[in-house]
Amino acid sequence: MKLLSFIFALVFCSLSAQKALPLDTLKLKEAKDMLADDYGNLYIYKNKDFSFTKYDSLGRQIGKMMLTVPYKVQTVQNPLSVPLFSENAQEMKFVDQNLNEIQKVDFKQKFGFIKMAYAEDLQQLWLLDDSTKRLIQYNFRNETTINSYPFDASIDDLMDLLVYENKVYVLTRKYIRVYSLKFEKLFEAPLENGKRFRRENEFILVITNNSILKYIPEKEIVKIFEDPDAQIVDKNTLSYFEIKANKLYLYNLENNKEAKPQTEPDPKQKATEQDVEKSAEKTAEPNSAEGKLEKKTQEIESKNPAESSLQRLIEDTSEIQAAGI
Repeated sequence: MKLLSFIFALVFCSLSAQKALPLDTLKLKEAKDMLADDYGNLYIYKNKDFSFTKYDSLGRQIGKMMLTVPYKVQTVQNPLSVPLFSENAQEMKFVDQNLNEIQKVDFKQKFGFIKMAYAEDLQQLWLLDDSTKRLIQYNFRNETTINSYPFDASIDDLMDLLVYENKVYVLTRKYIRVYSLKFEKLFEAPLENGKRFRRENEFILVITNNSILKYIPEKEIVKIFEDPDAQIVDKNTLSYFEIKANKLYLYNLENNKEAKPQTEPDPKQKATEQDVEKSAEKTAEPNSAEGKLEKKTQEIESKNPAESSLQRLIEDTSEIQAAGI
């Protein structure tokens, strides 16, 4: 009986793909952006008052920053060092898990006008200098320039920049473009309302207002999550998150796979399935031990599918013990 209850519980959990999270609608109201780290913490940025607030999975506030100018939050995948870039202030801040500032990099003294900055790790930045039309690899720990590449591509409405494995990923509101470091265009695809990149190991994802897309290297981009009614979407390694009607929802990654429409199999597939069934019937003759076992199993399955699984487990164990293993 306990086994059956456990099975029913698993089935019920697998069917509940959507879950509302306990975050007050007032905290979500007027949110300009939302990000989620792999610990389930949520980060809400509001453009109205330039506030950046962190909440745990129960909706409790962990930290808050009040900024004086607009900042772009690059990623929260490493919650111990979250990078924020401001084109207005020409600087990049790094904050810790409580949103306390731990470092600031000022670009005004060393560079022209930095259009976008990307923190590759805890010591290197990639800077797009619009005044000199160059992409600069910069070590901000010792304040040295490592490399500099000519960048003559015209970019309007730039939203994000990412450099990975000698490729430069550029995101605007309407396009994703991929270049080599020599700025040879390798890929381009249209999209709507592009916001930022997210890198998961070797995969590059694009976050838009209401969808998440995956880049297939130099081939295409495919949607892996979409809700036309969503205000903001994001993901971590386990789940998708969305704000809809000022409420926060979570979707399990495994349960969110799009269901394919069920259709009748084509004649060739149906014929193959029938041949397999006939072959199985011939293999297990009615008078043989295997045939009797198969018949008994079918009877149990017709009465109670759950018992059939248990029965097969018992029979397999008996056969192993009989073989002397």
